[in-house]
Amino acid sequence: MPNAIFEPRSPMPVSAEELYAWHARPLAFQRLQPPWEDATVVNQEGTFGTDGYRVTVRAGLVGPVSGTWVAELYDFRPGQQFQDRELQGPFAFWNHTHRFVPDTPTSSVLEDHIEYRLPFGRPGRVAAGAMVEQRLAAMFAYRHALTASDLRRHAAFAHRPRLTVAVTGSRGLIGSDLVSFLTTGGHKVVRLVTGSAAPPFDDGTKWVPWKPDGPLPEAALDGVDAVVHLAGDNVADGRWSAEKKKRILESRTGPTRNVAQAIAALPAERRPKVFVCASAVGFYGTRGDEELTEDSSPGTGFFPGVVRAWEGACAPARDAGVRTVNLRIGVALSPKGGALGKQLFAFKMGTGAVLGSGKQWQSWVTVNDIVGAIHHALYTDTLSGSVNAVGPNPVTNREFTKALGRVLNRPAFFWLPRPALRVLFGEVADEALLASTRVRPAKLVASGFHFDHTELEPALRFLLGRHIVDSSRPGYNRSASVQTLL
Repeated sequence: MPNAIFEPRSPMPVSAEELYAWHARPLAFQRLQPPWEDATVVNQEGTFGTDGYRVTVRAGLVGPVSGTWVAELYDFRPGQQFQDRELQGPFAFWNHTHRFVPDTPTSSVLEDHIEYRLPFGRPGRVAAGAMVEQRLAAMFAYRHALTASDLRRHAAFAHRPRLTVAVTGSRGLIGSDLVSFLTTGGHKVVRLVTGSAAPPFDDGTKWVPWKPDGPLPEAALDGVDAVVHLAGDNVADGRWSAEKKKRILESRTGPTRNVAQAIAALPAERRPKVFVCASAVGFYGTRGDEELTEDSSPGTGFFPGVVRAWEGACAPARDAGVRTVNLRIGVALSPKGGALGKQLFAFKMGTGAVLGSGKQWQSWVTVNDIVGAIHHALYTDTLSGSVNAVGPNPVTNREFTKALGRVLNRPAFFWLPRPALRVLFGEVADEALLASTRVRPAKLVASGFHFDHTELEPALRFLLGRHIVDSSRPGYNRSASVQTLL
């Protein structure tokens, strides 16, 4: 039976040489993994650019059933192409040619030529052929869109030196994406991590053990140009007991102060030039329909108080003359975790619900745009102080619920009233689920930042791989699929 062929292609905003180089850098494979796919790199053998380089991935195949995929990379032609073939995995045959085709001195075309054959011959193709085709279409539309976005963001600062960036929270929802974004852009990353859980293979980053409740190791910031601090206790994990609220506060203020003091203690000539610290739009509290910018006053209640103390803990670095950015992050959207990740199962089961009145505003932003905002803050010398990291078009909870239901093609007509939410979640209901915070990214927009996702429904389609319509319909053009994402 002949092999099936899948061949998407998309324009890229850099030369073919730089496009190849992006793929050759550490964590490129991890960067390209769609967030809705359950796939983890568990081993790498050899070096990219040398025949025999192998990557082993543990992936979810159907529901809880997982499998292992071993791919061997070969035929490396710098600036032109490389290939990978399946040594172990779900296909009877798989060979993928990554081509980088010159267009102009500053642009190129990315072509993926994939030949594959499903197991079990014709019955396998009849049973799963359409599903595999659609899954590939969704995956490569995402990969091409993400590659183009990352390359555009890096190209905007191509005239500036690459950085060495120390990152806390590098294994979290935002931090893991940030690290792979930085390494594929040619930056060096120092991970400040708790414990000694270094990977079983060289991932191209430096791992430095650190206890958040203590001082940084003296050598942790040697040669570091910038620090990004993302670590903190998960606010939405469990009910807010007195002990939980204490952890929320102390996990933000103590470690932040320790990092800021370590920065300030360095001689002026060796200090990082910029300190980007995560913060939250919880600073503003619940404010109804009021539009809020960085100039708005703080709210009242537990979480506004936490955020004020959190941002205040950055004072040692700020007072030492280090440009400090407090990135007030909104509802960070990713199916890998956070608010969206927690809601997906219920929505997929058709039990998505409006919370409370549904009139409360949610200031959302994709994790990819948060990563872009952090990168923008590292290089934009005019940015300092509080910076709202939210998309430009917040929505009400009712609008969010209906949009997610449409994207998943599931009904979303249930309703959870305020009293029920208070019984289920306690204080979290009032401080988070029912809080109305309508925030605008005034400083980011004024500084020239470009959002990939400004409208909620296209953003959800991008994150969930639901942007592709029936790929078998007449006139379907794989090469155009990237344009639907950005």
